[in-house]
Amino acid sequence: MKEDDILLTIKSVIGEKYIGDDCAYIKELGLVVTQDSLVEDIHFLKKYMSPYQLGYKSGMVNISDISASGGIPKYMSVALSLPKDISTEFVREFYQGLSETLNGIEIIGGDITGSDKIMVSITLIGIDKDRHISSRANAKSGQVIVTSGVHGSSAAGLKLLMKGKRDYENPLIKSHLMPVAQIKFGSNISKNINEDYAMMDTSDGLADALFKIAKASNKTLIVDFSKIIYDKTLKTNFPDEYENLILYGGEDYQIIATVPEYLAKSLNLNIIGKVEPKSEYFVKIKNMLNGEKIIDNLNNCYNHFETV
Repeated sequence: MKEDDILLTIKSVIGEKYIGDDCAYIKELGLVVTQDSLVEDIHFLKKYMSPYQLGYKSGMVNISDISASGGIPKYMSVALSLPKDISTEFVREFYQGLSETLNGIEIIGGDITGSDKIMVSITLIGIDKDRHISSRANAKSGQVIVTSGVHGSSAAGLKLLMKGKRDYENPLIKSHLMPVAQIKFGSNISKNINEDYAMMDTSDGLADALFKIAKASNKTLIVDFSKIIYDKTLKTNFPDEYENLILYGGEDYQIIATVPEYLAKSLNLNIIGKVEPKSEYFVKIKNMLNGEKIIDNLNNCYNHFETV
């Protein structure tokens, strides 16, 4: 089962006016809305993550979507499904971690239900005040591809945890347990751009974001792998895997965007490639160890129906 197959089925039933981006943009109300879920044994394991870290990450993954739309996060609704033996201390620590992410965001309600496993579902509402909201379908030929931050760290951190490492100050492990939404990056672009553009986060991996933008926009994205920033300890810890971790490792919550070159340079953004008219493929990654890689599907990307 693949997420894209389910989305196609949903679109065939209800249409796709608001289906496609990670946030729905309700332009007449000036609102951007997102909803994300974290499910025990799919997105997290209790033995690796404290209730505080779970609360923190639950907030950040939703804030990341609003930031990648170019909007300003404002209001949050939280639904918790919890086993009957859960403690009040778990709930207290969860909300302490969640509260650390708010920075002016207000929690306005939610729901609590029983469940066999812990499930967190958050709806976050943002506004478009003085912002130009993005869509992954808006990449334009001639724009350059820019990214925030480092890539591959979260997936590498999970691998270290699964190998028994418990150094929670290790940058790779910390990036997995305590990701940081790129609010400033998204805001700088949406406040300063004056044309349509594509932008989304890399929650499902850099390659996933590149492919989805290329496909939705019907463009070809050419990427120079040597321009992608990553933590150098990634190569030290995983010498045979680091390229795949950089491209396919999910949950980094960085942002990728396609913008005019003048804007990228004026904002001092990291340029990793360019947008071209559609050719016979969607994405080409140049300057990898074994030459070039063509990405024309999501077969190697993050799957929400696989366990961690």
